[in-house]
Amino acid sequence: MLTFMAKTFIKRTQPGQRQSVTHEGYVVHCYVRSDGLGGAVTTDSEYPARVAFVMLGQLLEEFTAAQGDTWKTVTTHESVAFPPLEEYLAKFQDPSAADKVTKIQNDLDETTQILHKTIDSVLERGVKLDSLVERSNDLSSQSKMFYKSAKKTNSCCVIQ
Repeated sequence: MLTFMAKTFIKRTQPGQRQSVTHEGYVVHCYVRSDGLGGAVTTDSEYPARVAFVMLGQLLEEFTAAQGDTWKTVTTHESVAFPPLEEYLAKFQDPSAADKVTKIQNDLDETTQILHKTIDSVLERGVKLDSLVERSNDLSSQSKMFYKSAKKTNSCCVIQ
C-alpha cells in the first residue's frame, strides 16, 4: 500500500516540486527534482516536513553521484539497489539529531522555557520584596509612634 501511494504521489508531483500528502495519520513527502528523479518518504504526522525534504534531497544527490544517469533507463524501480538508504533512515530517525536547524530550534525552545521560569521567579521575588518593604515601613512607623509615646510618657515624670 505504501509503495502504491508513493508511486502515485510521485507521478502527480511536477518536476522541481515538493509536496506532502496526509493519508490515514501518515504523511507522504514527495520530491521530484527538475531532471525527473524523485523520491518519497512516509512519516507520522509529527515528523517535521523540512527534515523529510532535507533527507530526500540528500538521498537523491547521493543516489545520482553513485548511479549517474543509469536510473533513466530502469523500467522496474524495485530492481535498483541503494545500500546507503538504510544508513539515512537510521540517521534521520531523530529529526533534531539529523537536521541542524531543527536541533537549534529545539535548543531555542528549551532556552525560552528556562527564561520564562527565571522571569516568573524574579517577578515572584519582586512581590515578596514589595511585601517586605511594606512590612518594614509599617514597623518603622510603629517604632516612631512608640518612641513618641514613650517620650511623652517619660516627659511627665522626671527621674533624679
